[in-house]
Amino acid sequence: MIPKIGITEDHLQKINNLLSVVLSDEMTLYIKTRKFHWNVAGESFMELHKLFESQYAELEIIIDLVAERIGKLGGKAIGTMNEFSLLSRIMEHPNEYPVKKSMLSELLSDHEIMIAELRKDIDLCANEHHDAGTADLLTGILQQHETIAWVLRRYLG
Repeated sequence: MIPKIGITEDHLQKINNLLSVVLSDEMTLYIKTRKFHWNVAGESFMELHKLFESQYAELEIIIDLVAERIGKLGGKAIGTMNEFSLLSRIMEHPNEYPVKKSMLSELLSDHEIMIAELRKDIDLCANEHHDAGTADLLTGILQQHETIAWVLRRYLG
């Protein structure tokens, strides 16, 4: 059933498509952060192990919020690794196991990509699709990525 919430059916579809990309980005970043959590080693192991754990836990909440927003707008949330990999703007690096400084740098770069892409997504939702609710959700998510990026940047000096 299509929600009758003051957003055209066409705009609802475009917003759900946009949110599917955001969901894919978040899932890819979540999986990458877990991989680094599992594989970090050396000095500061426990500190980084716990840092990555707190970050993927935060991403898990974001993922759920985005998927639920898709449902609220009458869509169906994608849910396979194949679907996520086809849509994600975050790059994976199979069979690569970077050292901890490279892990931090890669995650920082990914969060900065998220921030830049979310800024564009927020503008589209607010200005082209007339959806203040999704723009507001994405603004909160953007702020979470800004905080995570700031923390990662501090580790890198």
